[in-house]
Amino acid sequence: MGNDQPATLTRRDALKAGIASAAAAAVWPSGLAYAVEPRAAAGLPGKARSVIQIWVWGGPCHIDTFDPKPGAGAEYTGPLTAPIETSVSGIRIGELLPELGKIADKYSLIRSLTHENNGHETASYITQTGRMPGGRIVYPGIGAVVSLFKGYEAGYKGLIPPYMVLTQLQGRFSESGFLGTRAKPFATGGDPNQPRFVVEGVVAQGITDPQQAERRELRRKLDTLAVTLKDDPRIVALGECEAAAYDLILGEGRKIFDLSQEKDDLRARYGRSTFGQSCLMARRLVEQGVPFVTINYQGWDTHKSHFETMRRKLPEMDRGVATLIQDLSDRGLLDSTIVWWCGEFGRTPRVQWEAPWNGGRGHWGSVFSALVAGGGFRGGQVVGASDATGSEVANRPVHPADVLRSMYMLMGIDPDGPLPHPQGLDVRVAPATSEGIKTYGHLAEIM
Repeated sequence: MGNDQPATLTRRDALKAGIASAAAAAVWPSGLAYAVEPRAAAGLPGKARSVIQIWVWGGPCHIDTFDPKPGAGAEYTGPLTAPIETSVSGIRIGELLPELGKIADKYSLIRSLTHENNGHETASYITQTGRMPGGRIVYPGIGAVVSLFKGYEAGYKGLIPPYMVLTQLQGRFSESGFLGTRAKPFATGGDPNQPRFVVEGVVAQGITDPQQAERRELRRKLDTLAVTLKDDPRIVALGECEAAAYDLILGEGRKIFDLSQEKDDLRARYGRSTFGQSCLMARRLVEQGVPFVTINYQGWDTHKSHFETMRRKLPEMDRGVATLIQDLSDRGLLDSTIVWWCGEFGRTPRVQWEAPWNGGRGHWGSVFSALVAGGGFRGGQVVGASDATGSEVANRPVHPADVLRSMYMLMGIDPDGPLPHPQGLDVRVAPATSEGIKTYGHLAEIM
């Protein structure tokens, strides 16, 4: 999708770059450090401080989740024929989502997302950047943009990097695009459902805290350069960065990743699965002020055995997302935290019963659904509609760029403001119609 992507960096470098802005600015080449002048979104106060993105990796079926079509017949519904009523009159969702049904007043559904693209990589790029793939510019995803405007350059002081991913990067596109290494996400690796959540670069497997401290002391004794050039600003900056890194590994920052501090009954409510505990971990991160957290939730590319997979995945998703939204609400965090549930596209409305699929669903970018909650989004609403079979948009189309624009506005980021490009190109935060993208306006009806 272009040839201007920045060079890769090591995990250790990424962690250092994300820990201390003053140190990082001195360490990194000037071409990678941008002076950012955040511009407030006109007419909105920027209520949201954080975003939790639940990326339903592979493409969830809109008909089986948030846009059921019981009247379309079994060739469209398969065995999932009985959508449930929710706590909001007139809103029904898939039968395997009872916990989300109980809190429908706390989120809104978008049932008319569309971009007409059926490729995983290209659809992911469109949905997370708002731009069309191709051309010489590789645009950053929303997580990188929020990290830039709400991270260290904007005064963020947290030990945890401002853009976190639980637990693996997608690898489908460059999340940071032309913004480069300073806006790259930090992926934890590991599994938060294990007795010890081993966060790569922070919590080492098989190494105790005293051993970590001993290694630090040995490194200090061997670092003759730091002694010789102790007054050099670059050495001072590196020292500050190292101190912050060790504080994250051995100090207060480490405790954020320790889920054993949570009550067992709450952990059980989230679900003792990798996804459920990732949702709990995401809550802990935004509680600490982390601006953007992505949960990359795999397993939704259901070309075969679709309904068998749905009977496993949907209850797990239902429990984790419903508990996350309710927990944020109970703690007074939902008003300042956007929860965004979405995949790259939907799935074919007509079930593919024929061989070799034998009851699967393919890719479908013509119309799909998303859930948004908190951070200034009103709950209990539905935006747009698909047709009787969930095949096309019936009214109020929404392009992914419209969703991103809305979230930028709620974060207090001017969607029409500039993004710093390393070659000085004139690039805006959100795409404009002049870029050839057919957008339909931000989600004013639920903001």
